[in-house]
Amino acid sequence: MDIQSFPWLFAAIVGFGHAFEADHLLAVGNIVTRRDNLMHAVKDGIYWGLGHTSTIFLFGLLMIVGKMTFFEGYFGYFEAIVGVMLIVLGFVRMNQFFNRKRDHHADTDKYHVAYGVGLIHGLAGSGAMILLVMTEVQGNINSLLYLLVFGVGSVVGMLLAAGIFSLPFSRKITDNQTLQLGLVLLSSLLCIGYGGYIVYQNLV
Repeated sequence: MDIQSFPWLFAAIVGFGHAFEADHLLAVGNIVTRRDNLMHAVKDGIYWGLGHTSTIFLFGLLMIVGKMTFFEGYFGYFEAIVGVMLIVLGFVRMNQFFNRKRDHHADTDKYHVAYGVGLIHGLAGSGAMILLVMTEVQGNINSLLYLLVFGVGSVVGMLLAAGIFSLPFSRKITDNQTLQLGLVLLSSLLCIGYGGYIVYQNLV
């Protein structure tokens, strides 16, 4: 099945799978460790997907409609920015862990962190995705619609992932504080390590 046979179905499937890439899962997994409510964690996943889609659609507009292809030379730097973001997320969460401070606003309807992380994550890999669409999908409108459907798929994928990752932190599932704190520490160290790897791969 090529991209032209079933473009919308393909876009949704690719978007869904894209949400499960390692850097995406590490970032959202780290974010939802602040939650003890499944629905808030799921909303984090939704807002991540919306932020991710916003960036990809904006770059799509600039590259597909505006023909601003000079961005191609900067995609390695964009990837590095994502790596730096993962490192920052890890250290911030580690600081909360060692100080034993709970974010008292974590379970309020504030999802700017997840949306902002999604915005930055949209930088990583967006170039290759948009260039693929530009070469395989005919017409500017169809190309942009493809990116939107891709975004919907990524939202669905990430809300599912966020919900799963939040389960050990739900009060309804477990009150094991040692398990929860251990997972916070593991999540933070993975973010820092993988973020450093991304920076090294793209800048060194």
